[in-house]
Order: sequence, then C-alpha cells, then structure tokens
Amino acid sequence: MPTLDFKGKQHIYAHHLTVPYRPLVADAARSLNPAAADDNLIIHGDNLHALKALLPRYAGRIKCVYIDPPYNTGNESWHYNDNVNSPLMREWLKQNSPVDGEDLERHDKWLCMMWPRLHLLKELLSDDGVIFVSIDDNEQHHLRMLMDEIFGAANFVNNVIWQKKFSPQNDSKYFSDNHDFVICYTKNKFAENGGVGWRRNLLPRSESHEKNYRHDDNDGRGVYSTADLSVKSYQVEYDYPITNPNTGEAHNPPRGRCWMTNQETMQVWLNENRLYFGRNGKGKPMLKRYLSSVQQGIVPLTIWPYDEVGHTASARRAIKEIFYERDDPFDNPKGLGLLDRILRIATGPDDIILDSFAGSGTTAHAVLALNQADGGRRKFILVECEEYADTITAERVRRVIAGAPAARDATLQAGLGGSFTYCTLGAPIDDEGILTGATLPEYGTLAAYLLNVSAGISAPGHLRRQDDAGLFYSDAARDYYLHYRPDLEWLRSNAAIFNAAQAQRIAGRGRPAIVYAADKFIGQRA
Repeated sequence: MPTLDFKGKQHIYAHHLTVPYRPLVADAARSLNPAAADDNLIIHGDNLHALKALLPRYAGRIKCVYIDPPYNTGNESWHYNDNVNSPLMREWLKQNSPVDGEDLERHDKWLCMMWPRLHLLKELLSDDGVIFVSIDDNEQHHLRMLMDEIFGAANFVNNVIWQKKFSPQNDSKYFSDNHDFVICYTKNKFAENGGVGWRRNLLPRSESHEKNYRHDDNDGRGVYSTADLSVKSYQVEYDYPITNPNTGEAHNPPRGRCWMTNQETMQVWLNENRLYFGRNGKGKPMLKRYLSSVQQGIVPLTIWPYDEVGHTASARRAIKEIFYERDDPFDNPKGLGLLDRILRIATGPDDIILDSFAGSGTTAHAVLALNQADGGRRKFILVECEEYADTITAERVRRVIAGAPAARDATLQAGLGGSFTYCTLGAPIDDEGILTGATLPEYGTLAAYLLNVSAGISAPGHLRRQDDAGLFYSDAARDYYLHYRPDLEWLRSNAAIFNAAQAQRIAGRGRPAIVYAADKFIGQRA
C-alpha cells in the first residue's frame, strides 16, 4: 500500500508510545453535578497527553470519535508543542512557531501533530467504533493517506461533503468555497473471527419522505407509495405482459426494459392487490410500497446540505443565543445539526463519544440534546487545550444543562439536564518521581495505569483496593493485586515488600494472580 512520507515522520513514528501517562485530576469547582466514575468529562490540557490519560479507563470503549483539528489554512496560527525526544526535530520546530502561512513546512508539521493523536484515538475506539474528521482542501488529501496508513485503507467509509455556506462568495478569485469535508473511517469495517464491525444507523425519515406515502386502500396495510415495475437490466424471462384486472388491457414493459420479477411472482402480487393501476384503475401498473414494510429509516447520503444539518452562520447564531451577553463568543463553531447527524448515524443510546479538539463544546451539546430527544444515556468526553476550556467549552455545557434564557428553543431554555466532571492533567507517573516521592499517584490511578500498560486492560470507573491483600481487579482469567500506598516512608519500609506469606495467602484462593509491588522477599523457586 502506498504510504505518505513527510519531514519528521521518523521522529514521531512511535511517539504516541513514549508520551508519559498523566492522571486526570478532577476540579470540583469547575464541574457541574459531578456524578459517578463514568461521568461526562471535560478535560483541559494538551490533547496528546489527555488521550494517553484516557487509555487506562477508556481504551477500546469509545464508540464514536469526532474531531475538528486545525485546517492548516495558513491564515491561522497554531503551535506544534509535542515534546518529541529528538534534538534535530526540536531545532526544526523552533525555527517556525507558531505555524502559519509563511512556514513552507507547515504541512509536515501538521502531519507530525496529527500522527500520534490518530494512533491514540484508534486505541480508544471500540472494535465497532468509527471516527469522523472535519477538514477542508488544505489537508484533506494528506489526511486521507495518513488515515489509510493508521486505520487501514479497507476501513475507509466515505468522504462526506458538508455544505457549510448557503450563498456564493462573489469576491472569490476562482471558485466560491461553500463546503468542507467530513472523512469517516472505522476501526473494523468488516467483522472478523466472529467479531462485530461498525454498522451505521439509518436516519429518521423527514416529513417530506413521509408525504410520499399518501395512498391508502383501507385494507389494513396502511399507507403506500408507488414505484416503477420496470428495470434496465434486460432478461427475456422477465419480459411478459401484465393484464390489468380492471380493464383486461395487457401492459408490456417499455422497449429495452423488463419487469423487476418473474411472471409467477408478479401473479402473486396481483392476487395480493400489490399492484397499482392509477386512481381510476386504468393506468400503467406500478408497485405499491407500504410504509409498514419498507426499511424504517433512510440510508445516509454523502452530501449533507445546509438545510438539513445547518451551516456556519446558523452555528454562530446558535452559540450567540447561549452566550447572549457576548458580542462574538467564538470563531467558527461547528453547528449542532452537523453533530446531530453524525451521532444519529454512528451511536446508540449507551455509547461514549469523544471530541479531542472540542472548541466551543458543540459535541457535548449535541449529545445532551439527542439524549433529551430519544431518552438515551450517551456520554461525552471533551478535550480542549486552550485557555477558553473553562470559559467557553465548559461554560457552554453548563448553560445547556442548566438552561439558556435567550435560546429560541423552549427545551434549551429550560435546560437539557445532565452533569460533567471538569479535569486537568496531573504530574506524569514515572519511576524517578515515585522513587523520590516527588509524584506519588493515588492508589486507583497507579492501579489503572499498571493494568493498562502491563495487561492491556481498560477498566471503567475508579479502581479501589478491595481487600487487605491489595486485590483491585478481576476478570475471567485472573486476579490483579497492587501492594502500594502513596506514602514515601511506607514505600521505603519492609512493609512495602511483598513476601512469601502474602503470596501463599493469595495462592490459597485458587485463581491465577498478578501482583504489583515495590519489591519482593521471595526466591525464584517459591
């Protein structure tokens, strides 16, 4: 398979593996109605570190990822600040930061920024998960090749066109730029070994679709629409006359075409009154398609017009209703309709949705609104690195939950309800910090980290010491123990050392076990 080469790729190829693990630290003052361990999350911090921080609890659990990364247009300034351990790369990055239109290597730096984040997002996705990425023409061709390499070309679903503007830009030099792209990949497009690949949902039918079903014979089968009985792919056995039972007139298919089924099945449809011959019973034969028997929804199209999912102007108006006291609360917010479309296609009522370029918080708003509409229990995780994470991103979610008085929608005025926990990123967990006592993680934080890095297990909720032996997690295969206290004096004492008596006690339970401890007083033959 062709791959994309870019400056710096050799330095960031495995960078996602070396990013230090930093625990999430809850901020009660900025949270709203914080609930259980698996509450909605808003994380303020570098999204690369935040994605790594999510792995112990959420690896393989995220059903839908939506991201809206920098488009790298040259008119925006963004910083490449990943701490890549390469002197050459650090020197290269110093030369041009922030990245802007004058930087001739801005595409390379954008790809260096996206590469490790996409790898971590893939780890967080469930086996039947899906990712949607908003982008424009500046990087969409690069992004496609990048995602082909990380997710696999076979897992590409579609490149959707979103009509972001409704009027022509008459001052455009060449073409009026009226659309963006939403690129969609799955983690597993095809189920393997009995597994489950991603399956998209149907979209609800609109009123205009329902109006097509306007006929009713009052025979108990409900309303129906009509469809052409002829098809282009000619087969001689499907070329025969249909006799109108009302008039006795014989109808043949149009020249060069044939009927859609054989004569035997057509006779069954006639007997069951499945054919329609016009209002007066004298027209050409058509097939009745009953609303009760057709697919209960609409297959999503690859073009999303503004009158269905909104546009940038409506998105700005919507956020202005929430931040009614501010003149210009946020540049280029994503529209609620766009995220609603993605969530309806990609998620079920109990799924987790992640947005690691959260911006104004539209994704959380869309999750709460859809839960309100269909009674779902979806959860959101937002990550935002900028300082407005509290004053815009989280504040929008607070107002959506509690109520936005200036909103036009009555439901939003009253508030959609819900909760979230606001988090920052703690100090990295590393051997030196633990040995010196500079950074001693809490018991549950270290337990989740060890479980993930050593066993590849993602454990929902906060892990706790379940007994005095240090049991903190069990699965069908084994038990996991952590002999630890976040106390430097204790860690330096003999009490922190795992001994034979403790090992015999655990062995007596009759289950395979893995024990994490600072040291051990047990011989290899024990």
